[in-house]
Amino acid sequence: MSLHRVFVYGTLKRGEPNHHWMTDTSKGFSRLLGVGRTVKKYPLVIATKYNIPFILDCPGRGHNVIGEVYEVDESMLQHLDILEEHPTFYTRELEQIELCTDDAGLQSWIYLLKKFKPEMLEMEHFADYSSSGAHGLVYAERYQRDPSYNCKQDVVP
Repeated sequence: MSLHRVFVYGTLKRGEPNHHWMTDTSKGFSRLLGVGRTVKKYPLVIATKYNIPFILDCPGRGHNVIGEVYEVDESMLQHLDILEEHPTFYTRELEQIELCTDDAGLQSWIYLLKKFKPEMLEMEHFADYSSSGAHGLVYAERYQRDPSYNCKQDVVP
């Protein structure tokens, strides 16, 4: 079985609205390796009227983003690609991630928003995401969204 590491920083983390994707064995195998942070700084923003977290592909700005590193099989990786709409919306790339328990660096896939409106860089940048955070920007799950509204227009030029 071929395994991959994936760094999740938003709604796929434990306790967040989409974490069920990571634990759904019908989608494949996943195992939490630990809490980690990006070696490079990135802007993590919460955008659209649905309060979706995005890491903007603008290394050097923002924070060393905190998230979770999972080991997943090919099937789970393919399901995550569908969820994240890779490669047409997010782009999955290998990045160096430090595990917080031992500062060990490891290569891990991360989903980045490569094409975004420049004004998104002016939004507040976060180091750690929680849908129930003090920011008050609660994530709207897909079933709560207006199907006729394309929220991508809020972020993609």
